Amino acid sequence: MTTPASRPLGHYDWTRVAQDLDTQGWTILSKLYAADDARALALASEQSGPLPAPLPAPLPAPLARLRAELYARLLPAARAWAAALDLDTSYPDTLAAYTQENRQAGQSRDLSAIQRLPTNGYQPLLQHAEGTCVFPLRLIILLSEPGVDHTGGELVMTEQRPRMQSRPLVLPMGLGDAAVIATSHRPVQGAQGIYRVTARQAISRVRSGEHVSLNLMLHDAP
Repeated sequence: MTTPASRPLGHYDWTRVAQDLDTQGWTILSKLYAADDARALALASEQSGPLPAPLPAPLPAPLARLRAELYARLLPAARAWAAALDLDTSYPDTLAAYTQENRQAGQSRDLSAIQRLPTNGYQPLLQHAEGTCVFPLRLIILLSEPGVDHTGGELVMTEQRPRMQSRPLVLPMGLGDAAVIATSHRPVQGAQGIYRVTARQAISRVRSGEHVSLNLMLHDAP
């Protein structure tokens, strides 16, 4: 099957994207895939059930191009976050160089995947590890239509702030929309300086139908 291409990333306002990521830890790239293309991409894996199906390695050319350009677009934010959190982490100028560094450091897993959640399926809250082999931002693309292909299945994020209760939020997503979200931690400017926020992600229970999404990581080795 031919893998469809996404909308060019130059269509989006990346100044606004950077502002959203700094202020709230997420942003929506509306209609990154047209409806028909999102449904075609959902067919890239026929595996059903709650376990993600890793994407083929190497990635199909359209997804590989999207991943490489997304890395370049998000690189300034990643570097700024690392500096703010005083992390001894450097990010090369290109995804190819970053992937090579990660392989040399022992990262050999294919983490990008298509996930299918059937009725009553859900994804519990996850916190991804932090370190030299983890890019601080990732992409989730919704490949099924809320209210048509499924009900429920909202993308939920929580943020745990020092000495505060976790704050949950539901991201507004439709078919073909993509969310750029914090992978693990992000810096927040407070009254006493910068502090670290821990981000976790979940998908709420699918009440009917099947929920399909694509998780595109920037630190795996496809």
